[in-house]
Amino acid sequence: MIKQFNRSTGQEWVIHIKRTLDEGIDDEDVGIPVCIFSVPKAIVSTKQEAYIPQLVAIGPYHHRRVELFEMERYKLIEAERVQKKYQNIRFSEIVEHFEENDVSIRACYHAYLDFDREELAWTFVIDASFLLGCLRTFIDINEEPSRNRSSSSLADMVNHFTKKTVIHHAILGDMVMLENQIPLFVLREVNTYFHYENPDEALAMMLLKFCKHASPIKIVDGQQHVSEECLQKKHLLDLIYCMVAPKFEDIEREIEESKEGKEKHEEIGCFKKTWKSIMSFLCFIIVVPLQFLIRILKSKAVKAAVTLPWKLIKMICHLKPTSEITNLVSTAETVAEEIESVSGLNDASLLIEELSIPSATKLSGIGAKFIPTKGGLKTIRFDKPQGAFYLPVVNLDDNSEVLLRNLVAYEASLAPECTVFTRYVELMSGILDKKEDVKILRDSGIVLNRLKSDEEAANLWHGITKCMKLTKVPILDKAIEEANSYYSNYWKVRMSKSFKKYVYSSWPVLAFLAANLLILLSALEAFCSVFGCFKWSASL
Repeated sequence: MIKQFNRSTGQEWVIHIKRTLDEGIDDEDVGIPVCIFSVPKAIVSTKQEAYIPQLVAIGPYHHRRVELFEMERYKLIEAERVQKKYQNIRFSEIVEHFEENDVSIRACYHAYLDFDREELAWTFVIDASFLLGCLRTFIDINEEPSRNRSSSSLADMVNHFTKKTVIHHAILGDMVMLENQIPLFVLREVNTYFHYENPDEALAMMLLKFCKHASPIKIVDGQQHVSEECLQKKHLLDLIYCMVAPKFEDIEREIEESKEGKEKHEEIGCFKKTWKSIMSFLCFIIVVPLQFLIRILKSKAVKAAVTLPWKLIKMICHLKPTSEITNLVSTAETVAEEIESVSGLNDASLLIEELSIPSATKLSGIGAKFIPTKGGLKTIRFDKPQGAFYLPVVNLDDNSEVLLRNLVAYEASLAPECTVFTRYVELMSGILDKKEDVKILRDSGIVLNRLKSDEEAANLWHGITKCMKLTKVPILDKAIEEANSYYSNYWKVRMSKSFKKYVYSSWPVLAFLAANLLILLSALEAFCSVFGCFKWSASL
């Protein structure tokens, strides 16, 4: 966002402050929550084109960017067309209304708006008219291509291209960016001047159809309650977020049910925990040592250690030079170093495992199924008895990454108690580790991939999670825990994890034995060099 500070704007700001203090601030304006944020620079730096408008500025944040001035011409032409079509409309009346509600509009924005009342009001009138025209045009293109559409400069510009071209996706992507939003009540106010009969119903229909088309997550048809509530949302991106993410009441209910379940099965949980500890101990003292011996006896280092006493006796009796002992000392040192290196790698691998879940390939390899659902993120669950992972259908195209990134940024800006959408992105990033994982979900009907390749789809999720912190959301963590439990209970996986846990965790004991062996050999080498092993053996 480019700001231009000068002396005149400073004087206007002082005048505005004096007027505000004299007139007082309306109590209703004080309670208006901030809903349009500036994306933090640390997030923008990961992929600037996903957060900064590339073609059109909507709202005040990017209004003065020189690179976007080309689209201002189309905005003005569209506004002129609307004014001619609805001859009773005078934009000056709408501007006056917005000037009267200047404080309410500014309260929606997180950053300071370096505009006077009139300039800000005209910005919203022109941009809202353009946005309404975009909504109508995109709905016509995607749902009613055969209908005779009224000619307009905006329609001609977009219709000149197919819906798969760069300009269509560029405008669509800019419309859903967090920094390119305008309050929905502003859009609603402008729309009332364009429709004399049921303006709210017409706007709600356009918004819902657009969100259904733009949202990467499949939304259930026939959500009547959404149609009634959509005009109460904060802006276009907020509407999409509320349609795909569970309501906070649903999350709270899930947390309460989880707490009740824990209290109800507390005694059973303690018994299972005790039984698991006993079985783990038995596994450690019986099974694991046998597996350990079978595996380590095959290594060259262990064979050398087993034959070490015989080699020592043989060297002493046959008067071998002390260089042979020196070689054995080097071997012992190598063994100790290898043990330490293995332990270090193991610690790192365990850390990675704690931050991930089994990929689609791993789950599919042990018989798990992936079943598509409709209805947003609240439908995510893992049926452990059936080994079925239920995931919402997600449509990936050229604009999906832009919308996904801005939804995550918007959720982070709201700072709710449960960042459910962010957790969903983490879940998908963990499941879709490689292109083979994307193919499995694509074949299952969960991922509708319209990108160039499956590898690009996998990288899309990984790129978003680079700027995210791990979160905890009960409504999704339950499915993640069930999937991990299902995967861990598979006998091959359990055997592998038990070996890593109990064998590699015993590396300090092995290092201690190797160190003592090293000391013993060093002492023997020193003894032979000082007293002479040949003279000592001859005296015997």
